[in-house]
Amino acid sequence: MSRRHRWKLDGVERANSVTWNPHKMMSVPLQCSALLVREEGLMQSCNQMHACYLFQQDKHYDLSYDTGDKALQCGRHVDIFKLWLMWRAKCLELSEYLYNKIKDREGYEMVFDGKVAPVIKARMMEYGTTMVSYQPQGDKVNFFRMVISNPAATFEDIDFLIEEIERLGHDL
Repeated sequence: MSRRHRWKLDGVERANSVTWNPHKMMSVPLQCSALLVREEGLMQSCNQMHACYLFQQDKHYDLSYDTGDKALQCGRHVDIFKLWLMWRAKCLELSEYLYNKIKDREGYEMVFDGKVAPVIKARMMEYGTTMVSYQPQGDKVNFFRMVISNPAATFEDIDFLIEEIERLGHDL
C-alpha cells in the first residue's frame, strides 16, 4: 500500500500464509489484524468448532459466506471491518475533495462532451506520472473514472492529479 516501501514485501506471493497487523502503522485497534492463507479450507479445518447454536447448517444461502467457523476468534472476526471503514472514510473524503475541486474549477465539467480522456490517459502513461481509467457512461462519451482506494493518498495527490490532467490536456 506504499510505493516507497513496496519492496519490503518482495517475494510475499510465494508464502503459504501472511499476517498483517495494521494497528502499528495505521492507528487502528489492536484486534484489527488479517491472516491470509493460500490453501482453501485451511482456516475452517483449523478453527471449526461445529458450534451448532452459532453456525446453523440449514440456512437458505451458501454457507461458504459464513466466516465465523473459519476465524481464529469466532465472533471477533469482523474486527478487520474497522480498518475497512477507516480506509473507506479516507477515500470518501478524498473523493469529495476531488469532486469539489473539479466542480468549482474553471474549464472543467464532471462529464466533458468530447474525446479527451483517452488522449490524456495515453499521455499519462507516456509520461509515467499517473494513471486514471476512463469509460463511457450511457450515451455520453468517455470520461475519467476516479477510483481512490489507496489509504496513503492525500489532498496533495488529488491536487497533483487535477494539475496533471490540465497540463496534459491543455492543447486539446
